[in-house]
Amino acid sequence: MTHPDDLLVAIAAMVESRHSSQMSLTVVIPGAVITGRLAPEALWKERVAEVLRDSEHLRPFAAVFTPPQGDGDHRPGHGDGPTHLHFHVARILQGSFGIPDTGGMYRVALKDVSAWTIGDIGYSDQ
Repeated sequence: MTHPDDLLVAIAAMVESRHSSQMSLTVVIPGAVITGRLAPEALWKERVAEVLRDSEHLRPFAAVFTPPQGDGDHRPGHGDGPTHLHFHVARILQGSFGIPDTGGMYRVALKDVSAWTIGDIGYSDQ
């Protein structure tokens, strides 16, 4: 999509404003179907930073996901509304399998979503 769907942008903005991570969503992007729960960007970054800090080899990368102390979230265009969806406990659907089994953390550009639906699409490991 060259212009993100207004309804999807409104859902992303609501997740951000209410700091809720309970909204389940499934999106179609080039090459993948991702299903899981949306998270506010700050919470998503915090969780990614935690995972990176737990790895001896990846620990230095955690700083990219952590805002400077007292800086808040001062990224360019922050007041313009969300530009990405932040999934946690998410899986890429591949045939009848969801990978990874435990769910992953994905950041998806809203402009890349070609289709979407509310809810988590189930899958079978059999």
